[in-house]
Amino acid sequence: MNTALANATPLLDALREARLLRPLDHALAHGLRRLDGAAGRTSDDHVLAAAALASLAVSRGHAAFDPARPGLLSDTALAIDWPAPDPWRAALAASPWVATPGDDDANTPLYMEGGLLYLRRYRMYEQRLADGLRRIAAADVAPPDVHALASLFDALFPLARDGDLQARAAALALHRRLTLVTGGPGTGKTTTIARLLVLLLAQAHADGQPPPRIALAAPTGRAAERMLESLRAALMRLRSDTGMSGDLIDALPDSASTLHRLLGTIPDSPRFRHDADHPLPFDAVIVDEASMVDLPLMCKLVDAVADGTRLVLLGDPDQLPSVEAGDVLASITAASGDGDALPPALAEALRPWLGDLRRSAESGPLAGHRVQLRRGYRQSESLQLAPLADAVRDGDADAALALLRGGTLSGVHFHEGPHDPLGSTSRERLLGTWRALADADASADPAAALQRASSLRVLTALREGPQGATPLNARIEDALAGSSRSPYFHGRLLLVTENSYRHRLFNGDIGLCLRDADGLLVAWFAGGSEGVRAFHPATLPAHTGAFAMTVHKAQGSEFDNVWLQLPRQDARPLSRELLYTALTRARRELHLCADEAVLRATLARHAHRVSGLARRLEG
Repeated sequence: MNTALANATPLLDALREARLLRPLDHALAHGLRRLDGAAGRTSDDHVLAAAALASLAVSRGHAAFDPARPGLLSDTALAIDWPAPDPWRAALAASPWVATPGDDDANTPLYMEGGLLYLRRYRMYEQRLADGLRRIAAADVAPPDVHALASLFDALFPLARDGDLQARAAALALHRRLTLVTGGPGTGKTTTIARLLVLLLAQAHADGQPPPRIALAAPTGRAAERMLESLRAALMRLRSDTGMSGDLIDALPDSASTLHRLLGTIPDSPRFRHDADHPLPFDAVIVDEASMVDLPLMCKLVDAVADGTRLVLLGDPDQLPSVEAGDVLASITAASGDGDALPPALAEALRPWLGDLRRSAESGPLAGHRVQLRRGYRQSESLQLAPLADAVRDGDADAALALLRGGTLSGVHFHEGPHDPLGSTSRERLLGTWRALADADASADPAAALQRASSLRVLTALREGPQGATPLNARIEDALAGSSRSPYFHGRLLLVTENSYRHRLFNGDIGLCLRDADGLLVAWFAGGSEGVRAFHPATLPAHTGAFAMTVHKAQGSEFDNVWLQLPRQDARPLSRELLYTALTRARRELHLCADEAVLRATLARHAHRVSGLARRLEG
């Protein structure tokens, strides 16, 4: 045992007393201890504890465990005498259970690299993903024919030479196999992709090639539906704004899928039908809501992207990261450098399309592969949200509070202190909106009723607790239908919480219960090109109420009016990323209910994920 750690209090015992570890984490540590005993070795308590913490780290969304920051894994400050990082790492490096770079022993369950301790499988995911992204980024692209596409490009992007970032993103994607299009909600990511796809079709036609095979995908079923809806709307605007022939537009893909369905799930297996040996049969793969994609899934997607295929990732790196392990989009963005400046050779290649561009000396593997869109189109003129979103994204509590208290932002309302939206003058304002939804003859037009149902939502940081989504939903439903209500009532909003491919209903889908002309209660859900679909409530997959939702469940959605309720005490899930994601769900009006101390604590906290991916990509 490392002498610097020899006199330390048994760490596993301290972790057990603190109730930090899960049974699964304990099982890994005890399994290694038994194997040590069978091999005649004395177990190092700090190695066993680190193994358990590496297992816990993955469950908390991290790719690895950082011995220098063990407190990241705890909801609260723990009275644990943590070992000093350097001696702890030295003990791990000396352990037969821990491999290090250059060690090809595949039997060790742990791997230490860059000062981080990984479960071996997650280190493999990081390395494979980094290698795969560099492979795609380095692939050569035949230069597009400027003369053949010039008139179409000018029609699609008339402000291309005036700094139009959407034009830059499309031009970049014509010259790159890997492109990142990042930006906040409503900055035109889907519009950019719609026009890029038209250019790719036109390029193939000019070259005498068949139309490119294009896949549209997103991490969840609902996100895939929203992606397709947004793309269709963008193409309709394109047809009306430019008078473009329908031939190109009609040739674009008319479906989108989850990443799992795209890759081909295999029952009872973590593998997919498409992988490095059986790549996806597409010329371009477009992935929306990339911030929600976790490390293992992004690794398997990139593995399955064939040589010569374009990969375009869309997302907002400032939003909440994936629920599962990793913070992939933020890491890729960090490794891609300054999206405003381009490597000289690329800047020269884009000059016929965009004019002179600022050049950069950056030469990393991903330099020149990202465009950050900035102009917001989603919010209405009645909602002045950008200054507040910028302050929240930067973690500037003083600026955020000054804006909220100053009352100068149109459409933004700050309810400071222990405000309860259901226990004050705002109660009837909220309930009145939902009562009007139920009182209208909604059964005559369920599609319009579903549209009106998106006008208002209460968002929460937590699912449980006094200010959580579950109790708020119960209170709202009591107020609307009485405490002795039936499980379903006319006007009840429903939130699907699991994917059901049989129903084609997905986690995050919103439905509305309405009585038909015969008095039969039916749950209506949007059905994409099919309009709306009706289900008997008893046949639905797992679901809950949807008058109040957690911010995680609302990610990717938008509502006319958002009431955001923060808890009255600080909590681990609170972060500037959660607050930014929540407030940017609003289209017309935002109400923020928060105490100053909680708001300051929220803005001081990052939704930080331990990862070595950015370092590998910068490699």
